[in-house]
Amino acid sequence: MFNSRVRRNLWLALAAAAGLLAAACSKTATDETNNTAKQAVKAKPAVAAKPAAAAKPAAEAKTAEPATMVTLPKGTAISAAARQTLATDKNKVGDTFAASLTEPIQVDGKTVIPKGAQVTCRIVKVKKHEIKVTLASVEIHGKSYALDSNSIAGPKSQPKTNAKDAPKAKANKDVTLLAAKSKLTFKLAKPATIPVKG
Repeated sequence: MFNSRVRRNLWLALAAAAGLLAAACSKTATDETNNTAKQAVKAKPAVAAKPAAAAKPAAEAKTAEPATMVTLPKGTAISAAARQTLATDKNKVGDTFAASLTEPIQVDGKTVIPKGAQVTCRIVKVKKHEIKVTLASVEIHGKSYALDSNSIAGPKSQPKTNAKDAPKAKANKDVTLLAAKSKLTFKLAKPATIPVKG
């Protein structure tokens, strides 16, 4: 009888110990699960932050590539060749025409506007024997930038005549031409700010 009581108590003690052990394991497992879940939640923003951080330098690289602004000082000489012929009997004040730079424009040894860049010129005065023009803008990287220059009289060139054209020449003697490819040299009346890549 004593043995059966001892055995019974021993079994009860073992069962209680097993129950406590199971409860402890269950709590540990729950805590571990909670900790893992918390770490996963904490880790998610870190994982999401990595692509954003990686994307940031790429965005900075894009904005860093565009140009720095360079100012052409007042008095900068700009030489261009007209792309078309102008005549006092055909053109009027306000007409614009295209020209190409015959020399690059440099500031501190760095080319700001390359040779061949397109500039737009405007006719500011038309008289019987005179056409005066000024620079209006320059096109760089597909964008137009305003220029303000002095006005200059285009080189006068009369039409060539020979015996056959004598009557025609008489009729055109009052026409002044600014021939295509005529070289025009302007000076900036005001500083101009131009973007320069690299």
